[in-house]
Amino acid sequence: MKQFPRPSTELNLRAQVVSTLLQVQQGQSLAGLLHHQLNEIPERDRALFHELVLGTLRQWYALKAITLPLLAKPLHNETVETCLYVGLYQVLCTRIPAHAAISETVTASKQLGFHALSGIVNAILRRATRETEEFQHHLQQAHGLPSWLYKRLKKDWPLQVDDLCQQLKQTAPLTLRINQRYIGRDAYLTKLQAQDIQAHACTLSEVGIVMEQSVQITALPGFEQGWFSVQDEHAQLCATLVPDLNEHLVLDACAAPGGKTAHLLEKFKPQSLIALDQDTQRLLRVSENLQRLKLPQNNVEIITADATTWQTNQALDCIVLDAPCSATGVIRRHPDIRLLRQSSDIAQTVALQKQILQNLWKQLNVGGTLLYVTCSILKVENEQQMIDFLAEHSNAEEIKIEATWGIEQIHGRQLLPASGQGDGFYYCRIKKVA
Repeated sequence: MKQFPRPSTELNLRAQVVSTLLQVQQGQSLAGLLHHQLNEIPERDRALFHELVLGTLRQWYALKAITLPLLAKPLHNETVETCLYVGLYQVLCTRIPAHAAISETVTASKQLGFHALSGIVNAILRRATRETEEFQHHLQQAHGLPSWLYKRLKKDWPLQVDDLCQQLKQTAPLTLRINQRYIGRDAYLTKLQAQDIQAHACTLSEVGIVMEQSVQITALPGFEQGWFSVQDEHAQLCATLVPDLNEHLVLDACAAPGGKTAHLLEKFKPQSLIALDQDTQRLLRVSENLQRLKLPQNNVEIITADATTWQTNQALDCIVLDAPCSATGVIRRHPDIRLLRQSSDIAQTVALQKQILQNLWKQLNVGGTLLYVTCSILKVENEQQMIDFLAEHSNAEEIKIEATWGIEQIHGRQLLPASGQGDGFYYCRIKKVA
């Protein structure tokens, strides 16, 4: 007879972590789950819950690689396997006392209905506490990615692949973008220093600050006054790659939740800026962000529409297309992508990008610029997409990005995730010449 988990109120914290991870394995996005789950958990346990969920996802395939050889035969049981990963993550990657990690995880396997298999969980976790260094070494050596993704990265980045795999297991830093309409970066760093908050200036972004300690965003100085936004350092480079947008007609395509929209309005005064996205809920955050940042909205149009078919009533001077992509460059921030993304998704995404490019290109003025952006590290979505586009459009010409950052590609530049710095981003600038 199949046994079902008890209601979450009766489950211990590890069992609740396992339940959340099972939902991710069934295809649910962590962003959608976390907010609801954290509200169900006592405040004192929330930080630990968050750490165990994200940490286990970050090491998921590495934990899988070290677990499989320990089993006499495959378990064919997602729940017990997930208990093992959560238990091993605690023993190998946290300072949680081993006895607590083991007993709580074994209890979780029982609470989730698998009494008979709890002995396997107990035995493997005890072995990991006896052979911790060896286990940690194997964990470190594992590339930690689904095999399809590892093969693609090895093909695309043969020289960088080992470092890239290690980088994708790390946590990404919290980075702020200073709203220079209201305060300069140095002045803001001084305010943080006055409150004993450790932070330093970004190296690539002239308006970025990296936080060196855990902070509550809303409690930072100037949050309500709109002095800063949270945005990845490599994403902040977007606004440095567009031409002068003052008094021009600008489209921010696939704009939600509005980080780039806000940055463009902080830096320029366009005649009109259209923020376009097909997700109405996420578009609400665009207007919320613009309000908090106290940015003018009289020249901003927020439109819910499909970028593959949307038509403008007047030709545009500049298009920023932050194209839908595999999001493989932001796995550090969204470790559930390891489980959610499938190899078959990539061809569909590439086709969608192509459709959007074809539609929007027709609506750009001659002499206008299209900035193509993704948060992917797969060449098929980036360099190859641009090779194909430029081959098919005789009226398109690349404007080379002269920069010291990233890796120059046949077209555009690729940034890879870097320790203490930004995520994986690709940029390519194209001008319409006829």
